[in-house]
Amino acid sequence: MLKRVKGDDVAFEPAKLLWLIQRDFLQGKSVQEMVNEALQRVPNTNGDKNIDLVNQIRDSLAMMGNNNTAFSLPQPHIQRTKLCDMNDVELDQLYVTRREQLKELVTSIISPKIVQGKTLNGKEFVSFLEQILDALNKGEIPSSGSLVEVFNKGIIERCLKLYGEKMATLDLPLSEEYLQGVHNRSRNEVMKVFDQQHFGHHHAKKSTMQLNEEIKKMYKNVILQNEYQSSKLCEALYIRCEDKMDQLQILRLPSLAKFNAGFLQCNHSFDHECIGPSKTNYVTRINKMLGKSRSQFIKEYNQRLFNWLVVFSLIMVVIGRFVIKFILIEIGAWILFIFLETYTKMFWSVESLYYNSAWQFIVATWETLVYNPILDLDRWAIPLGVIMSLFIIYWWSYGRKYGSQWLLPLYRSNKNDPNRQRTD
Repeated sequence: MLKRVKGDDVAFEPAKLLWLIQRDFLQGKSVQEMVNEALQRVPNTNGDKNIDLVNQIRDSLAMMGNNNTAFSLPQPHIQRTKLCDMNDVELDQLYVTRREQLKELVTSIISPKIVQGKTLNGKEFVSFLEQILDALNKGEIPSSGSLVEVFNKGIIERCLKLYGEKMATLDLPLSEEYLQGVHNRSRNEVMKVFDQQHFGHHHAKKSTMQLNEEIKKMYKNVILQNEYQSSKLCEALYIRCEDKMDQLQILRLPSLAKFNAGFLQCNHSFDHECIGPSKTNYVTRINKMLGKSRSQFIKEYNQRLFNWLVVFSLIMVVIGRFVIKFILIEIGAWILFIFLETYTKMFWSVESLYYNSAWQFIVATWETLVYNPILDLDRWAIPLGVIMSLFIIYWWSYGRKYGSQWLLPLYRSNKNDPNRQRTD
C-alpha cells in the first residue's frame, strides 16, 4: 500500500473509483453531481442503525475525494433480454460511441496490474480477479473505510513504537519540566511521521485522535515510572542523610563545626541529587528532619562540652601533678575546673554561661582543636589516645630515671637528698 520513492515511504494513494451510471436515472443532473449528492450524509435524527451503516459507507467512499470519476451510458437497446445476442450494428450507435469512450477513459486512469514483477494481460487479469473474488466470498468483503482503518492502524502502531523507543532512552528520574519537553518533542516528531504516511481525509482526524490518545496513555505510564524512580532515589538520599545526622549526634568529641559541615554536605547532596516530581515532598521532609537534628544537637552540645571540659580539667590536674609533674599545667587545670564548677554556680547558671564571652572563647578554642582542616580529633581520638598513653608510660619509666632539663618549674622532692637537714 506504500510506494517506494528513493527508498522512502510515502503516503498511500488509492486507485480511481469509476462510477458507471445509466442516463435514465440522472433526473436532469450531471453524472458527477449525482455522484456527489449520493455521497452526502443523510440526517439520522432517530438514530436508525441502518442509516448509520449507510452513512458510514458514504463516508468511506467520499474520502476518495478527487479520485471519484463519473461516467454515463445510454440504453444500448430497448429489448434488454436480447442484448447478449446482438452485434454492435444492432445496438444504439450513441451507446457504441460512449462505450468506446469508456474504454479510453478506463485505459487512461488505470495502470497495468503487476503481480510478482510481471505485467498481467487480459486473461491473466481476469484469472487474478477470480481468485480475489473467491477469497472475498469466503469472508467479509472489506470496504474502503475498513481498508483505510487497517492501513492507518499499521501506521499508528509504527508511530507508537517510535514514540516508545524515544521515551525508553530516558534515564529516569527526570524533572517534570525536562520530561514534558522530551514528550512534546517526541510527540511532534511522531505526528509529523504520521502526517506524512496516513491516508484518508475523513479518517485522518479519527486516526489522529486515536494516536493522540494512545500517546497520552504511554506518557502517563512514563510519568508513573518517573514518579516511582524519583521517590525511590529521594527516599534513599533521605535515609542516608538521616543516618548521617544520627552519627553526628553521637560524636565522641562534640563539635559544632563538624556537625555544620555534615549538615551542609547532606543538604547540598540532597538538593543536587534528588530530582523528579517527588523532590518537593522530600525537601519538606528533609528540612524538617535536619531542623530537628540541629536543634537537638545544639541543645545537648553545650552540656556535653561542659562535662568534657570538667573531666579534661581533672585529668590535666592528675597529669600535671603526678605524671609529668609540671606545676603550670596543674595550676591551669585547677583554674579551669574552679571556673567551671565554682565560679559559674556562684555568679551564673549553667545556661547563662553559654552566652558569656569567656565561654564563647572556650568554645572557639575547643572547636579549633577538635575539628579543623588539618585534624579531625573525633576520628583520631583513639589513635592519639594510644600514642599519648605510650608517651606517658615512657615518661614514667625513663623520664624519672634519667631526669629532664625543664626550663619551667617542676615539682622538686628533697626526700632522697643526702645533704638535706635532719630533724629531731
